[in-house]
Amino acid sequence: MDKLIIEGGVKLKGTIPVSGSKNAALPILIACLLAQGTVRLTNVPRLRDIFTTLKLLNILGCETTFEDNTVTARVTGLKPEAPYELVKTMRASVLCLGPLLGLLHEAKVALPGGCAIGARPVDLHLKALERMGARFILDSGYIHGICGGLIGARIVFDFPTVGGTENLLMAASVAKGCTILENCAREPEVVDLANFLNACGARICGAGTSVIQVEGVRQLSACEYRVMPDRIEAGTYLVAGAITDGELKLVDCPLDELDALVSKLREMNVLVERQEDGTVLVRRGGELLGVDVTTQPHPGFPTDMQAQLMALMCVASGSGSIQEKIFENRFMHVSELGRMGARINLKDRTAMVRGVPQLVGAPVMASDLRASASLVLAGLVAQGTTEVARIYHLDRGYERMEEKLSAVGARIRREKE
Repeated sequence: MDKLIIEGGVKLKGTIPVSGSKNAALPILIACLLAQGTVRLTNVPRLRDIFTTLKLLNILGCETTFEDNTVTARVTGLKPEAPYELVKTMRASVLCLGPLLGLLHEAKVALPGGCAIGARPVDLHLKALERMGARFILDSGYIHGICGGLIGARIVFDFPTVGGTENLLMAASVAKGCTILENCAREPEVVDLANFLNACGARICGAGTSVIQVEGVRQLSACEYRVMPDRIEAGTYLVAGAITDGELKLVDCPLDELDALVSKLREMNVLVERQEDGTVLVRRGGELLGVDVTTQPHPGFPTDMQAQLMALMCVASGSGSIQEKIFENRFMHVSELGRMGARINLKDRTAMVRGVPQLVGAPVMASDLRASASLVLAGLVAQGTTEVARIYHLDRGYERMEEKLSAVGARIRREKE
């Protein structure tokens, strides 16, 4: 098992390229199950979750290759079962329910795993698919679904679920008739999936709004498609520039998708500006100030940036608060930041953060993907040495993080525990 060793106190300066989006690439890869012919996807990040998804596709009967951030995928003989050995490590695996039911009229998918950040039940997916004619039973830890062919329906989500919206987009694309999805997730990654499906011949309109209409087609065709850049990775490096009092330029930064984060960074006296060459510059514009943040579904402040912004608030002047409204167990990094000298009081789903003049390096342990990033950010500004253990979480969502940070001056290295 690997860990990161960070010698803090260096002002980062230079250029960081933003990789393709993990959260967009995963559903798009699974959507390749629906396409006839060879799909070519570019800008795919090299991450643990991507390799797990490729293994899953191979088991389901889709041949893949992965080279130079480009995936080719071709279905050769679709199979209905996604085994526990793969699904247990990655929640996105449940997204194969929609395509398998749509094409094979049967799916057997193990109940998913992933980061332990709270309840993310799949019941919203199942309830919606039942509206389209599917029937489900829970059998020895597997979701077993069958149908006589999915039929378009009007579906209102109880909550704007990202995974549920994505699963139903795929299912509805090959269902008979028209499907209306209401109270949909509006995340950019949902839009990217819809754009990919449309490039394959689907008929989807309204993605990015709360109401999406899908007119089912008999089959989808292969296409070439570029995965969007990762807004959460970009946001993490914006915070890295600010927390170290450095000056970073981000290449391929999806600034338009980061409005809520950038607004809070500017409140904290962080300058974020698009340059004439298209890069995005980040640096401090004055003394860092605390802010109040509440996580919300997009276009609100993203829960996936909560931990990183908390690390920045730990070294800001004054105090601020972070209220977590998406996941009930997403403050596990608070105790680890406390080991580094942070002053954070936690009550229910609200963290009160009072800035300190200096964090101090310490051995810390990552609990989930974004918590890992927050501990790395804290280590970059801390006095002394920080050791971040269990970084397999980090490898699920950040491509070559230590290499990218080293290239802009960070003293960071990977070692075996």
